[in-house]
Amino acid sequence: MGIRVIKPGMLTTVQDLGRTGYQSQGFNVAGVMDVRSFKIANLLVDNPENEPVLEFTLIGPTLEFTSDTIVAITGGNFNPTINGKPAPMYTAIYMHKGDILKFGSAVSGARGYLSFSSYLKVPTVMGSRCTNMKSRLGGFKGRKLEAGDLILFRIKRRYLPYFLSRTLPVEEMDQESVTLRVVMGPQDSAFTKEGIETFLNSTYTVTNEFDRMGCRLDGPFISSKNGSDIISDGICFGSIQVPAHGKPIILLADRQTTGGYAKIATVASVDIPKLVQRKTDHKIHFQAITVQEAQKLMLAEIEEMDAMRDRIHQPCREVLECRLTAKRIRTLFE
Repeated sequence: MGIRVIKPGMLTTVQDLGRTGYQSQGFNVAGVMDVRSFKIANLLVDNPENEPVLEFTLIGPTLEFTSDTIVAITGGNFNPTINGKPAPMYTAIYMHKGDILKFGSAVSGARGYLSFSSYLKVPTVMGSRCTNMKSRLGGFKGRKLEAGDLILFRIKRRYLPYFLSRTLPVEEMDQESVTLRVVMGPQDSAFTKEGIETFLNSTYTVTNEFDRMGCRLDGPFISSKNGSDIISDGICFGSIQVPAHGKPIILLADRQTTGGYAKIATVASVDIPKLVQRKTDHKIHFQAITVQEAQKLMLAEIEEMDAMRDRIHQPCREVLECRLTAKRIRTLFE
């Protein structure tokens, strides 16, 4: 029982929130690029928040289902079809044995996510099921998917409560220009006042050097005081390095654990999905915020996720209340 890969797409891997706690031993975190889309995909099929999904980039896979299950598709629009007919996004979908789910090229966004109510049967390695392709561990055989791969399910789960209301508004990802909110530092003091102003007041362009490790931007030169080389220190998701060439590089899920270039700023975690859904030649602007503002943004997103969960459950609560009211009315006339 599971899914068979007919076509793997450009880059399809099993991912969760990442393998934390091992950077000191040299293992990068990996995990999903777009945490928001990942969490919504699991929410729609009533999964634990960190249940692994399939993440695919630019060109999606074609999959055959070898048993019944329920799935949800989020992230960029890859024109998904089931047996040749358009499939809805941001909606729980019942898949039958023998169904073919096909994704095309990304119409909007750059990365898509597919969650499964029956849970993918992949091993837990160092506390995570995510794929670390560099170390070849986790996920499905530590690599991206290939034609002919068969991933089994861990459980039989073909029923979900509130099934008909498990749908959310599709999130649009076709913006060609976005503003990323950043917290300055930790080495912003290595740059001149003019360099900081250039960074915050210029338009940068996404280059084709954009993968799970990082995104190199092109644009105006960011001047430093005495060069940007530093003693290597730790790197987090969204760190923005500025090497000697003066152009920013934003480090992402498969980033190295340490780096020797000064980091001018760090992208607020709630805005990283905006970046990872961009394509070559899209435009990026930066806006400085405080740590406290970034924390408030994260809390607001948590509240938004809770509201999504309530939205899924609310229609069924209303139906239940109507039924209870009708039962009380009948009782009065009996």
